[in-house]
Amino acid sequence: MSSPTTLLRLSIAIAVLTIVLKSFAGYVTNSMGLISDAMESFVNLASASFALAMVTIAARPADAGHPYGHHKAEYFSSGFEGILIIGAGCAIVVFALLRLVRPEPLAQLGWGTLLAVLSSVLNGGLAWLLLRASRAHASIALEADARHLMADVWTTAGVVVGVGAVALTGWLWLDALIAAAVGLNILREGARLVWRSSQGLMDAAIDPSAQAALQAALARFQAEAPDGAKLRFDDIVTRSAGRRRFADLHMHVPGDWTLQRSAVVRDDVESALVAAVPGLRVSIQLLPLDVEPRVGLQEEQP
Repeated sequence: MSSPTTLLRLSIAIAVLTIVLKSFAGYVTNSMGLISDAMESFVNLASASFALAMVTIAARPADAGHPYGHHKAEYFSSGFEGILIIGAGCAIVVFALLRLVRPEPLAQLGWGTLLAVLSSVLNGGLAWLLLRASRAHASIALEADARHLMADVWTTAGVVVGVGAVALTGWLWLDALIAAAVGLNILREGARLVWRSSQGLMDAAIDPSAQAALQAALARFQAEAPDGAKLRFDDIVTRSAGRRRFADLHMHVPGDWTLQRSAVVRDDVESALVAAVPGLRVSIQLLPLDVEPRVGLQEEQP
């Protein structure tokens, strides 16, 4: 599996190529749908470039100023990409409405359609690679770029259908109408990316499947505690920061245990949780069974 930076460099190269192909397709056909599709490809280039910068920052190790690492930089990437997509969508809708008022004839639809389809095939293949890599690396920046490219593929498909419909019916307004629909679809995708990025920046909990794996590991360890000891886990909180996941919890042990014995069991629990949820960073506070923390997880009321 290629590294995120390698894939994003490839994304930049393909974005440049698709800009050339789609711009020429829009120029030779005079189709507003194809022109709007080319405009959206400039967003692909800008977002891939910014994603490369943010992924590079996210890969930096923790330091004194950022003891939890730089993983959240990827959320800035997906948020920035979402904002660019929204801007491109607004511009496309405006130009489409202007063309709807003043329709213009189309030309050389065969060449234009062929170039648009070729660029769409390139984007589709790259989106598939990025989506696979995003799962392997738990990278929201790669996932955002992949989903954006897939939206671009469907956008091009819609535009090609619109151009074909104009060629068959002679209704020039169909081209502008399809372009407006393309713009609205881009706006929807941009809004989704911005929303998801905001959730990551606000320390959202880890995904449900990872939470289930964490709870199962704790239940299994509790049932198989050494020497039949009674253990209890509570006050479990989790959060995600890019590809890194964090969990904080309390582990209650018998009050007559020595600190050394408690620490050994805590290390075993930590190892079990990390094995169950890859990339997890765990912080476990030890407490006797009959002691509750003075300050709980609830925020203090004013």
